[in-house]
Amino acid sequence: MSKWFDKRYHTLNYDLKTKFDKKVIKLSIDGGFTCPNRDGKISTSGCIFCSERGSGEYAGDKNLSIKDQLKQQIDLLKDKWSDAKYIAYFQNFTNTYANLEELKSKYEQALEFEDVVGISIGTRADCLEDDIIEYLKDLSKRTYLTLEIGLQTIHDKSAKFLRRGYDYSYFLKILKKLNDANINIVLHLIIGIPNETKEDMIETIDTVSKLNIDGVKLHLMHIIKNTDLQKIYEKEKFKTFEQEEYISFICDLIEKLNPNITIHRLTGDGSKETLIEPWWSLNKRAVLNGIDKELKLRDSYQGINYK
Repeated sequence: MSKWFDKRYHTLNYDLKTKFDKKVIKLSIDGGFTCPNRDGKISTSGCIFCSERGSGEYAGDKNLSIKDQLKQQIDLLKDKWSDAKYIAYFQNFTNTYANLEELKSKYEQALEFEDVVGISIGTRADCLEDDIIEYLKDLSKRTYLTLEIGLQTIHDKSAKFLRRGYDYSYFLKILKKLNDANINIVLHLIIGIPNETKEDMIETIDTVSKLNIDGVKLHLMHIIKNTDLQKIYEKEKFKTFEQEEYISFICDLIEKLNPNITIHRLTGDGSKETLIEPWWSLNKRAVLNGIDKELKLRDSYQGINYK
């Protein structure tokens, strides 16, 4: 398969190199936001899997300005990638959960930085008011904009277990508004939610394959210290994926995924300091290599079983 360079699935690297004709690197920054699942609007406990840093263990230091966070990371990378371009990734917590003027200030700071060619914004479907969507519509005309939404699953029972805070029908209403505004959408999906069957997970992939979205991130359900998921795991010892089982099942999902949808991520990897299980997920390279090997052994590729 040579459709996506050397991969058998539609990678973000392929998309960015095709669009910008050079290396483009995402820089994770902390915009200092919180979340309605943290500040009491919905809950004070957060989603059950969310870490103390809002699933942003590798983001910059929120005590630094947006520009200083970007400069710090670029300085570390410039020797290896002297001519690279960058995407500012607002990662921690909910990065549209503020008034419009605050959002504009932070996003525009990132765009002013030399060699930043785009912005990626991690958020929730229930934190996208009409005035924010209108601004993002304008922003998408000026830069490469991607909105990353933590959907996790299409199944409301699972969403309630995760404490997501809104149902699937609400997400679809917001997606329609974003589609009408021509904003690029990436969905975060969790593979291995306790009590979901493999058939449930396949149904999520089959369903999102038919939506008007640009990309997905497939996250292995991994258990982080000091989360409510850790407490549930210690009490129930629910089953998590073994490495080879996960690799095989991810390949099944890749085969079912619409080939026009870009895959931004295929696993999840907490830090050594915070990860509880599964420990094998720390070796991200081995997982990705295993997926490549399995697809090659199957002589398979993304979308071969997409209907």
